[in-house]
Amino acid sequence: FDCFGRLASTDFFTRSRRFTLRSRKWFVLALPLGLVGCGYNRIQTLDETANSARSQIEVQLQRRADLIPNLVATVKGYAAHEEKVFSEVAQARAGLLGAVQSHDPQQMADANAAATGALGRLLAISEAYPQLKADQSFLRLQDELTGTENRVAVARGDYNQAAKDYNTLIRTFPTALTAKVTGAKPKPYFAVTNAANRETPPVAVPTPPPTTAPPPAPPQRPAPAGCTGRRVPA
Repeated sequence: FDCFGRLASTDFFTRSRRFTLRSRKWFVLALPLGLVGCGYNRIQTLDETANSARSQIEVQLQRRADLIPNLVATVKGYAAHEEKVFSEVAQARAGLLGAVQSHDPQQMADANAAATGALGRLLAISEAYPQLKADQSFLRLQDELTGTENRVAVARGDYNQAAKDYNTLIRTFPTALTAKVTGAKPKPYFAVTNAANRETPPVAVPTPPPTTAPPPAPPQRPAPAGCTGRRVPA
């Protein structure tokens, strides 16, 4: 009996130990799965919010790029000789379109800042040409560009706030574990990274080309003495 009892007791403790080890094993396996599920839907929601806000930035930057050719054409009608400024604007517009296609917020911010500088030099031309400054098409395009810039600023604020909320969430425990498993990465902010674009360079007002004055009339030579210009009868 004692031998049987000892055997029974040993078997009981062995089974209990095995059960405990097995339970711990399943707990260790189940714990990460439970943590992974924590915050997953919230991560997806904030990701979609940030992507939607970024899309609004792209729409407004595309609109800004579409307005530039019409503005250049209007200015050329009064100041066709400002080729350097027109070239800078064309280059800035190409960079803006390329940044929009990249969907990278930092590239878009740098390209937008470069376009702002080029457009500032283009708009400054009107100060030297009163007729251009009063042109209705020029004024309308200026208003449309200003409205687009305001909408870019609003979209930028919405995106940066959404990116901040998203980045904070994926760095906070226990959601950080879910982010690591699902491969969630921090989102870049819409901010200028090129130091040269942070400061707007001074804009010099161009001087209109000098107009060519007509040559002065030659002085009239006095008539010879005794000549009255009357016809003498024969």
